[in-house]
This record gives sequence, C-alpha cells and structure tokens, in this order.
Amino acid sequence: MNRIKQLRKAQGLRQADVARETCIDQKTLSNYEIGRTNPDSYAIVQLAEFFGVTTDYLLGLSDYNLKNTEDMIAQIEETEQKLAAIKKILQSENNA
Repeated sequence: MNRIKQLRKAQGLRQADVARETCIDQKTLSNYEIGRTNPDSYAIVQLAEFFGVTTDYLLGLSDYNLKNTEDMIAQIEETEQKLAAIKKILQSENNA
C-alpha cells in the first residue's frame, strides 16, 4: 500500500481532509495514492510535515520514522527482544 494512503487511513482521514490541510488538490492526492503520478518536492515536504514523518519514510526509502522518537524506542525495544530470543536459542544449542 502507498505510504501516503497508509498514513491517511491510519489517522482516519479522508483525501479531502488531507488536501484541505496541505493545499494539495484532492485529485492530485488521489493520483499520488494510486501511483498514477509522483509528488513533487513541495508536495513531499507538505505531506511529511502534515503526517509528522520524515520524507524518507513517506517515500518508502526507510521503514523507520526517525521523527517520532516513541516509534524509534519501540523499534529498538522490539529488536532487543528479538536479539535476546536469538541469543537464548544459540546458547541452548551450544550447551546441548
């Protein structure tokens, strides 16, 4: 799914809501969401600021929204838990 659409739906917004707040035409926004056209640099910045994400996250270049520290902390904690589980498995294999 397109990140713009994903972010919009996650916040329970309609295209018209986003269009109004970002001054991007609703039809243009629709074209971005379906992949018919790509946003220009102005639209990318407007949308990233509106959704509170980095431009890299918005464009799908990163899976991490480094603007949101709570998300970063959650990602780090999740990774730590996964690493601890892997470490436990490896240690048990070595002791067997």
